[in-house]
Amino acid sequence: MTYLPARWLPGPHAMTIFARLARGPRGLAPRRERWELDDGDFLDVDRHGDPGAPAIVILHGLEGSSRAPYVLRLVHACATRGLSAVALNFRGCSGERNRLPRLYHSGETSDLARAVERLVAERPGRPLGVAGFSLGGNVVAKWLGERREVLPPEVRAGAVISVPFDLARCAEAIDGSGGMARLYRERFLRTLRAKALDKTRRFEGLPFSAAEVRAARTFAQFDEVVTSRLHGFDGARDYWSRCSSGRHLSGVRRPLLAIAAADDPIVPGDTLPVETARENPALTLETYPAGGHVGFVSGRPWRFEFFAETRAANFLEAALRR
Repeated sequence: MTYLPARWLPGPHAMTIFARLARGPRGLAPRRERWELDDGDFLDVDRHGDPGAPAIVILHGLEGSSRAPYVLRLVHACATRGLSAVALNFRGCSGERNRLPRLYHSGETSDLARAVERLVAERPGRPLGVAGFSLGGNVVAKWLGERREVLPPEVRAGAVISVPFDLARCAEAIDGSGGMARLYRERFLRTLRAKALDKTRRFEGLPFSAAEVRAARTFAQFDEVVTSRLHGFDGARDYWSRCSSGRHLSGVRRPLLAIAAADDPIVPGDTLPVETARENPALTLETYPAGGHVGFVSGRPWRFEFFAETRAANFLEAALRR
């Protein structure tokens, strides 16, 4: 496939913002299911297509959901290829509060593992793929790297888009002083703070206070006060180090496609795993000069397309139908 960035979206910010605002495909009618978890919490899941068809498990990005436009575009691309899709909501992202103090984070792979185990148990032998965007892509890449060969044989391949392979460097980028960095930062932190504040009202004995949450105006501060304490890390740096998928990529043993843009305003270009991709034949890194963050828009203003979702669907289809 050839990717020609849309000229009418000059620069990474225009590409990123337009792609986020563009509406997903119409006519999709998912089946919402609630999957109860052993720890007393739940996952809300949207299922699309024939339950017996090869399936793609899709993870959304930070503060997204299973109905984010980019998720729906990948669902649509999979459907046109005869693939079903199972779009997961991270805990607290489906529109309903989760039951436990914990939330989700960039390195939490256990819920993905539970979802895959459930799908394999439902239809043993059915090929499965995994896909993720941004934070969800980090989860997918980390999970594949952690598990190495210890994966169900049904899991054939993965595809990830705009992954923050180095969480510390990405936090520094989004915590920068520029106006666009502030825009991205506040767009995410506004809802993250609201969720953390809700936790302080619902649960006693949390390792942070409402005042500390309100004072967190950067990702470094939020991850130091909320994310790391709530999920058992020794501060933000420990969380970033242990949960960055880049350090796990050498362990990937199933075909994994990583789509990245050199001009990504959130993921610095020099954090992309170029050397690991050279050394690990299971990892295919495709870096394009333009694309923004989860953008990759091509075509005309009246007939635009999204390259990354189509490319990911093609890659997954080829792997699952072998």
